[in-house]
Amino acid sequence: MSAHHHHDKAGEALTLAARTTLEQSGEQWTSMRARIFDALAGFDKPASAYDIAEAVSKAEGRRVAANSVYRILDLFVASNLARRVESANAYVANSHPGCLHDCIFLVCDTCGQTTHIDDDAITRSVRGAAEQTGFAPKRPVIEVRGTCSDCD
Repeated sequence: MSAHHHHDKAGEALTLAARTTLEQSGEQWTSMRARIFDALAGFDKPASAYDIAEAVSKAEGRRVAANSVYRILDLFVASNLARRVESANAYVANSHPGCLHDCIFLVCDTCGQTTHIDDDAITRSVRGAAEQTGFAPKRPVIEVRGTCSDCD
């Protein structure tokens, strides 16, 4: 497997890396963006905008609209701070926001756990196949549905 390796970040180091990445792209790290990122990073499975809105609402003691969360999540995806798990319409925090690459998600149909793996050979092959047809791929989404080892 042609994988590349990361130094995954968590906790405050992840938040700092996310903030730095966002600010380097010319965006501001607002308090609402920080709260949404912290909520997203706190989930151990992909979270929907509604899950995140609920978590932030509880923490804030006031209602946060899912529409506001969607807009910020779109910014996070565009800035490589989060990845969207397409088949689940949910999001995961990118534990290495400074590294831009294509991801492969393994999604458990039983428990919903999603594992992110990197394999540059596979994603390069997908991009190459698309380009051979004259298609210009921007961000391939590769998801494998199945059963994780805990649910097997």
